[in-house]
Amino acid sequence: MKKIINTEKAPAPIGPYNQATEHNGTLYISGQVAIIPSTGELVKGSIEEETHQVLKNVGAILTAAGYSFQDVLKCSVFVKDMHQFSRINLIYAEYFGEDQAPARELVEVTNLPKFVNIEISAIAAK
Repeated sequence: MKKIINTEKAPAPIGPYNQATEHNGTLYISGQVAIIPSTGELVKGSIEEETHQVLKNVGAILTAAGYSFQDVLKCSVFVKDMHQFSRINLIYAEYFGEDQAPARELVEVTNLPKFVNIEISAIAAK
């Protein structure tokens, strides 16, 4: 049975979707951008600041569903500028580490929701 996950500690969806769904012990987290949940404002700083906020939002959803970053199996990362790859990786490694990092793709795209610079979705399982 599908379970819907939503928490006030992550940004409210900006379309017809939920923050995450869980089915048979697998959690599917919708793409998160650098919105501060308490204000609804976008983080408009460096790519490092945006990446931190995105991963904080992912972490809030993981926690609300009873998971952690260690349970993440795969991330999809979408960026507007591939030249920021190494800067994103430095922040990403703070949340996942290198020895337990999930599978991942990082893809450059033309635009993202709200014209942010990074969006990350995740799949986790227990």
